[in-house]
Amino acid sequence: MLALVLKYRQAFLIGVQSNLIYRWNFAIRGLFSFFRLAVVFLLWGAAYAVSPRIGGFSFGQTLSYFLTLIFLQFLIGAFNEDYQISEEIRNGLINQFLLKPINYYLYRFTIFGAARVVSGVLVLVPLLVAAPALWHWLSFPHQLWRWEVGLPAMAMAALIQFTIAYCFGLLTFWFLEIQGFVILSMAIESILGGQLFPLDLLPPRLFHAAQFLPFYYQMYFPAAILTGRIGHSAAASGLALQAAWVLILLAAAQLLWSRGLRRHTAVGG
Repeated sequence: MLALVLKYRQAFLIGVQSNLIYRWNFAIRGLFSFFRLAVVFLLWGAAYAVSPRIGGFSFGQTLSYFLTLIFLQFLIGAFNEDYQISEEIRNGLINQFLLKPINYYLYRFTIFGAARVVSGVLVLVPLLVAAPALWHWLSFPHQLWRWEVGLPAMAMAALIQFTIAYCFGLLTFWFLEIQGFVILSMAIESILGGQLFPLDLLPPRLFHAAQFLPFYYQMYFPAAILTGRIGHSAAASGLALQAAWVLILLAAAQLLWSRGLRRHTAVGG
């Protein structure tokens, strides 16, 4: 067990070092995310000028939701892991993992975790700079249970984010180009993941249906817990469904890996 931990610990450290090379990339991306926050402020501010509460929530609660969403995107969101996996398959670099006692999924997840640590820390800088100006508008709940449920929800959301990207990357075993699949997935995630608007503003039937899809648990679910958009019972039942999606996606990833290796021709690497 210790050897296993040390093996992936080394992969994590390598991942941190390689991502620090692109630290300005993450920092600039984090800075530009606040243009989106400015748009949110203006658009939702105009909407709340007509009505003080929308969907039962105040302007401060909605702004807090989008601010939390930005942070979560850098902390647990998958950026280009699918393309990295696709490149390793196409260029034959994946062959080295077939000859060594390394689990490819765990290796890639370790690299993903290292990248998220770097991007999560770097996005805190513009967040802390903007906090004094936004503090008057923000509204966060103070119940301790939200963190007790929210932290595992964030961890499983990261697993869901990465595993979906991992599965799309493995499609390279069958398709030379996966860009179309990735773009389609991003479009669906933006809508059903609550990135364009809080999902609780959907009609009740659509909102209920969205709760049975994995996209609901990628960003909206942990953000809704931390910002008070869902209650304790909904958070507890959602956590169980989120865990079920983690298991389903892990099974799908293993199936794609085993089936894909049957088609793989070990050239290059």
